[in-house]
Amino acid sequence: MYLENKSNLEIEMSQAGAQGQQSRVGHRKSEVLAGNFDELRLLEGFSDRRETQKLLQAAAMPPGHCAIYANTNQDDSHNFNMVGFLRGQTTQANYTERSPLLKFSQDDTITYMTLHDPNFPGGEDSPLDGSCTEADRKCQLSRSSSSEKYDPLDNFHNHLSFKLSSNVRYGLRVAKVLTMFIIVVLSSLYFSMYPDRENPWRMLAVSSTESFSMNLTDFRGNALLKMQVGGPFVGGAEDIPAQEYILIQVEQTEEAGPRRRRGQQVIYNWSIPLHSQRSDQIVRTRTFEMLSSSPVVVTVQAFLLDSQVVPLSMTHQSLYATVETQVLIAGIILAGVYVLIIFEIVHRTLAAMLGSLAALAALAFIGNRPSLMTVVEWIDYETLALLFGMMILVAVFSETGFFDYCAVKAYQLSRGRVWPMIIILCLIAAILSAFLDNVTTMMLFTPVTIRLCEVLNLDPRHVLIAEVIFTNIGGAATAVGDPPNVIIVSNQDLREKGIDFAGFTGYMFLGICLVLLTSFPFLRMLYWNKKLYNKEPIEIVELKHEILVWKQTAQRINPASREETAVKRLLMQKVLNLESLLRRQLRSYQWQISQEDKNWEHNIQELQKKHKITDKILLVKCVSVLGVVIVTFFLNSFVPGIHLDLGWIAILGALWLLVLADIQDFEIILHRVEWATLLFFAALFVLMEALAQLQLIDYIGEQTATLIKAVPEEERLAIAIILVMWVSALASSLIDNIPFTATMIHVLINLSQDEDVNLPVKPLIFALAMGACLGGNGTLIGASANVVCAGIAEQHGYGFSFMEFFRLGFPMMLMTCTIGMCYLLATHIGLGWNT
Repeated sequence: MYLENKSNLEIEMSQAGAQGQQSRVGHRKSEVLAGNFDELRLLEGFSDRRETQKLLQAAAMPPGHCAIYANTNQDDSHNFNMVGFLRGQTTQANYTERSPLLKFSQDDTITYMTLHDPNFPGGEDSPLDGSCTEADRKCQLSRSSSSEKYDPLDNFHNHLSFKLSSNVRYGLRVAKVLTMFIIVVLSSLYFSMYPDRENPWRMLAVSSTESFSMNLTDFRGNALLKMQVGGPFVGGAEDIPAQEYILIQVEQTEEAGPRRRRGQQVIYNWSIPLHSQRSDQIVRTRTFEMLSSSPVVVTVQAFLLDSQVVPLSMTHQSLYATVETQVLIAGIILAGVYVLIIFEIVHRTLAAMLGSLAALAALAFIGNRPSLMTVVEWIDYETLALLFGMMILVAVFSETGFFDYCAVKAYQLSRGRVWPMIIILCLIAAILSAFLDNVTTMMLFTPVTIRLCEVLNLDPRHVLIAEVIFTNIGGAATAVGDPPNVIIVSNQDLREKGIDFAGFTGYMFLGICLVLLTSFPFLRMLYWNKKLYNKEPIEIVELKHEILVWKQTAQRINPASREETAVKRLLMQKVLNLESLLRRQLRSYQWQISQEDKNWEHNIQELQKKHKITDKILLVKCVSVLGVVIVTFFLNSFVPGIHLDLGWIAILGALWLLVLADIQDFEIILHRVEWATLLFFAALFVLMEALAQLQLIDYIGEQTATLIKAVPEEERLAIAIILVMWVSALASSLIDNIPFTATMIHVLINLSQDEDVNLPVKPLIFALAMGACLGGNGTLIGASANVVCAGIAEQHGYGFSFMEFFRLGFPMMLMTCTIGMCYLLATHIGLGWNT
């Protein structure tokens, strides 16, 4: 069997039996095993025994390791029984919940100690597999035996604020499972009924004297015709006057018949400006609403200043639903995903996967089912590689004790005062996120914050939410702090209009500084009535956390063998006794809450003795590799010679550290990777791209442009700034801000180049950047850093729900967006910074 200690070292215990006669004492010897028992809670006081020291000398093992050689003496009539040993059969009493599972007896032999519970069934002769149904029923560690915080259905009931009987709860649970299963089956059936629509691309060439024409006769009464054209087009500009352009004419004629007395004809003209250098290949997409199943004639003409030939590629696709219907379906799917996440009906990873399946089924239903390769291409592997690499780095880094050391230093710097410490942490997080990726910042700060809150008996959830809010705010200050800003400064058309790295960073930095100055007082107001200290003493808090850790450990054991099954039941019994101890302590405790630590100097001395750097050599290696990775992150945006994305840098850094640290047990490192978070992001990327294919993002952009055009000209700029700012903020709270930003850039460029609108592009782009970055604080899935922080906190046993984040993040988002809007209006309307 395997027991894992706090240092993530595994200790293997195997029993070897020696044959004995019935008239003699049988000796059972365990094989020699090695491990570091300094922090193994189950084997307390074990490594200093006399027999262990003798074996250490005999085996010449390094210090800090010990070998176990156990002798168990029993009479003939009570032969040693492996099942009884693992089940806890013993006649000794007076054991408590804190008693170790193994202990030396008076004659220096190892004696097994049971976690005694008279209600726990067992018998000497009962086999391990077959007669333990009652034990499994009583000790089952499922989500239903956890506290209400960790039960999604219980969270749903808590939001509704009423209590239900067990029968009603069971009925609701069954109804939930059946409803979701029916939806999954229907989505799977719809997805399997329609084939992939991967239409081949047609290559063609046009010039001033030669055009191209084709007839589409396979148009079977569909609602829309989707066309994609690739060529050397101007990026971000469509339907604007230009000297050289491509004109695509789509024509359909419906003759008179029994239903129509007169024939009808529809003609669409689609002009696409050509780039002067004819180098970059850009794909343009547009949908056209058709009348009926009559043939469609597509004509392509080129209007050029010379007689050169323009190579193009074209494909078409028939869709079965109108744009309004697609947007409605996308809105329903997005609302369903948010219901699952908000009320925690299922885990957010499963909610994103269900939403992705529903969106793919909707695409198949309208005739636009993507292939497997296309769906895989929708996943942003650079973000996943960045997350995975940084998770490996942080997992190795945590072995050095550096996070505990930083927690003590932050406590000393704040002199025991909570709010100065929180402000210092938030300010440092905001500054770092301005130059690093927000995800990287939170992966480094979250473990430090959790350890700091544990030593101060604070609730880490409130502090973590404050940190991630300021991380998102600080990331908006520079062109490399947040992905929407990177997309904006990377756009070639915007660079030609004067929005470069220096100009963008200078303008945004001043506005974000004003936002930060007002955010700290507002944060204090939000936390005014919140008790940052835990309502229980630190002993009860640690006991609750210990129960949670034991439960999670037992849940992760796969009972593939009898030994593993026995260990799992042993851990279950441990949890039951700890919960009994917790109930007794809660009944006898008188609430005494200290809002401020008066003995902080004495506590610092105690903490400094307890929390030290455990491996200085490994710390030097980790700091060196992490320093190189962070510097490379920063130089990647300025030095053109570094041909590495952020994901590659993180992966290479993880490989460097794994080699330098000489990691032998690689599975321990992989256990600390947040696989649920990685899978959530992969499913979220597929969901958002599918919603974009359902015209949701384009519809939002088009409706925003329509509202701006309807405003009188003298008030148009101010209304446009306000509208773009708030639409971007609210949309980024609900959907991924990366595809939304990429879509809105084209919409705003076209809007600024429209002669009837006459708006400068700079104020609109700055409003887009401000809203997309600050809007990530609105919901838990509004920004990547939010999800990463929640995942790490959940792994440490301090996960926070969607509503807990929403109650703090959404008011902060409203306040920061209001300050940002005032800054935009003051500079562009009042001061005229439009050029």
